[in-house]
Amino acid sequence: MPLRRTAVAVAVALSALVAAPAAQAAPVTTKSPAEAAAGWLSGRLVAGERMETEFNGVAYPDHGLTIDALLAFDAAGVAQAGAGKALSWLTAPANVAAYTTDPSASKYAGAHAKLALAVLAQGGDPTSVGGVDLIAGLTALRTASGRFADQSQWGDYSNTFTQSLAVITLARHGDAPANAVTFLAGTACPDGGFPLDIGKPTCTAQADATGMAVQALLAAGNTDTAGDTVTDTAIAAAAKGLDWLVKRQDPADGGFGDDAQGGPGAASNANSTGLAAQALRVGGRTAAADKAAGYLAGLQVGCGDPAAGAIALDAKGFNPAIAVRVTSQAVLGLVGTGLAEISSAGDKPAAPVLECAEPTTTTTEPTTTTTTAPPVEDTTTTTTTTTTTPAAGFVVTGSGTLARTGVEAGPAVLLGALLVLTGGLALVVARRRAAAVRR
Repeated sequence: MPLRRTAVAVAVALSALVAAPAAQAAPVTTKSPAEAAAGWLSGRLVAGERMETEFNGVAYPDHGLTIDALLAFDAAGVAQAGAGKALSWLTAPANVAAYTTDPSASKYAGAHAKLALAVLAQGGDPTSVGGVDLIAGLTALRTASGRFADQSQWGDYSNTFTQSLAVITLARHGDAPANAVTFLAGTACPDGGFPLDIGKPTCTAQADATGMAVQALLAAGNTDTAGDTVTDTAIAAAAKGLDWLVKRQDPADGGFGDDAQGGPGAASNANSTGLAAQALRVGGRTAAADKAAGYLAGLQVGCGDPAAGAIALDAKGFNPAIAVRVTSQAVLGLVGTGLAEISSAGDKPAAPVLECAEPTTTTTEPTTTTTTAPPVEDTTTTTTTTTTTPAAGFVVTGSGTLARTGVEAGPAVLLGALLVLTGGLALVVARRRAAAVRR
């Protein structure tokens, strides 16, 4: 019965194929700190499409944080499979409305600017996003003074981040209004740095806001469409801002501190350093940018930890509760490409993982230990000279071992939730929330 035997053989072979586990493709690995960080971020996307923020035990979709991650993917040149899904989620009509407006008909300038910037970075058209013209909506929120302001019964949350994002986005789209550029330049403090909050009695510059303002002024100046006088004003203000950043840089570790929380001399952190490093690179201050990038790389979670590739807030430890925000901003500083130039063009689809050396093993003779305990598990032990990995709760980085810290305080989360509404402040939320961890 040759035919029957053949049929049986085929059936057996097919059953073996069905029973065999599907082979998984080996993950793409990288030695690049920025690529590894972006790859780790990609793995944090909920349903592969969005980031979420937890408040009082409830997770909420976080549009601003999703954009932060998307820009990090584009900057690092990887994880475009995740970036594409994130953009699709962000540009769904319901999500566009939820982010840029609210049921009370409020309109948020920062959200319009930030979403439009994400669309531009992905090569899309910001004048047609989920049925909304984001550029027209943003332009309509420009006041007579040139300031971009929210229209909301809940108040105006706009600040230097909002203004900077608006100028960057409009300059990238074609033209930044002259009075918007001069307004931003005019918010500088006497020392050349820029404050977060505009129009306060005391002007207190901070690294985060200065980094954003410098990028915006350089973007407006380099487009050369607003007029020579405005261009000169923008470039001059940006140069003073860069000088301020260089002077404020920590000479010991190369990082930047949270001036709003700790004042001049505040301990360095990855959020402030990420934005400052990006501005320094765009502004041609290469030596200072290199030092800042070195600080960021030293905070990267290393091999032997599930969070390998992520960036810790500071030398005190890695906190998973704020790691997505921290890592998103850190990637921008590691790469150094400005927000006016970040693009997905030519980027790779895969989300790489940090390349780690295969653990070495040594062959030794096993020794058997006799025990009277129930035979729940094998009691054979082996003595080797292999180096062990760190215990759970610690990570190995370029600068040593960092302890994991707890979650941030509740009030800081609430502040973050309020700031996310503005869109432009989503980049600042990490710094404010991270400060609560350090207190």
